[in-house]
Amino acid sequence: SAGTSVLFNENGDAPGRYDIFQFQMTNHSHPGYHVIGQWTNNLRLNLEEMQWSGGDKSVPESICSFPCKPGERKKMVKGVPCCWHCELCDGYQYQLDEFTCETCPTDMRPVPNRTACCPTPIIKLEWNSPWALVPASLAMLGILATSAVVITFIRFNDTPIVRASGRELSYVLLTGIFLIYLITFLMIAEPGVVVCAFRRLLLGLGMAISYSAMLTKTNRIYRIFEQGKRSVTPPKFISPSSQLVITFILISVQVLGVFVWFAVVPPHTIIDYEELRPPNPDLARGILKCDMSDLSIICCLSYSIVLMVTCTVYAVKSRGVPETFNEAKPIGFTMYTTCIVWLAFVPIFFGTAQSTEKMFIQTATLTVSMSLSASVSLGMLYIPKVYVIVFHPEQNVQKRKRSFKAVVQAATQKTDKPNGDTKIEPDRTQ
Repeated sequence: SAGTSVLFNENGDAPGRYDIFQFQMTNHSHPGYHVIGQWTNNLRLNLEEMQWSGGDKSVPESICSFPCKPGERKKMVKGVPCCWHCELCDGYQYQLDEFTCETCPTDMRPVPNRTACCPTPIIKLEWNSPWALVPASLAMLGILATSAVVITFIRFNDTPIVRASGRELSYVLLTGIFLIYLITFLMIAEPGVVVCAFRRLLLGLGMAISYSAMLTKTNRIYRIFEQGKRSVTPPKFISPSSQLVITFILISVQVLGVFVWFAVVPPHTIIDYEELRPPNPDLARGILKCDMSDLSIICCLSYSIVLMVTCTVYAVKSRGVPETFNEAKPIGFTMYTTCIVWLAFVPIFFGTAQSTEKMFIQTATLTVSMSLSASVSLGMLYIPKVYVIVFHPEQNVQKRKRSFKAVVQAATQKTDKPNGDTKIEPDRTQ
């Protein structure tokens, strides 16, 4: 009746003919439905007649996800191949491609936009750092004081006080104290093969020299008065030359151990990137240092610690010896104080293992502890002697010599004098 043919497709459906309307509320002239296209076997749209949100006639972009920023990778949405989530490459990762984050090499860190890696800055202990200034100042004062003592002893080498202190062992002990102060500057100096070699050699050598000399002295005193309980015959190896030989034998153990270390592992420098590797890569630093771990430092000092403990034991055993005859009591006080210093050193040294400034704190702690132990030895053993030599020369006179038998009798017997006074017998219970 309409004069048009009737058609059916293969599914038995008539071809559709549709007008497409859009309800345009923002069309101020003709609000309502407007024809914007037709469908007759295919779609025909008049885009110029269409309106979008807000009355805009431009076609908005149809996307599932926005592009990722630099340093972000695309994480695809499962089942939707055109959509993704953007994930930031975190930690020490950088953007390898649009889908992958990779971790930077150990000696590198990501750039700020995380599109590449850059070398990690390398640092070392600087001389103007407080961690270096304080130990260096203490060491310099110690070197000046030690030099003053040595010069005084050399100047008054033949006076009674210098001779009574055991000149030979005193110079050896003062050499050890000087080396203890000197190691501070090597620990602060920029690491290199030569510096690392001298660090290994001198780190324990100064203490080994000092405590070997003091151990030899206290052992000699102990043997003399123990021998006196049994016989009036002096013990063997108490002459100055014998004392020097014993001291150098003890020192040679430390030197031999260091040279074996040289042969097994030659000294060299390393750059530690793990010690200062915080969560924020911008703060990451590599530390230039010698190849000396915490364990190797303790091993290097272990022989000196054994000498120190042994010397302390002999000092305790000799505590009752009359102070007019020897240096046992000053050495004893020196060793007690030194033990306290090193007992305080251990928890501080190992308690900073997780600190971001571990190397600086441990270096400062080690050098200050060594300087303090050297200062205790210098102050208790030699400063009083120098004071008497310089300011009270009238006391620097030869005293009446006593035979070995008289010394032993004074230390082991208690007899009344006619005036009621008594000789002092050492109190072994102290």
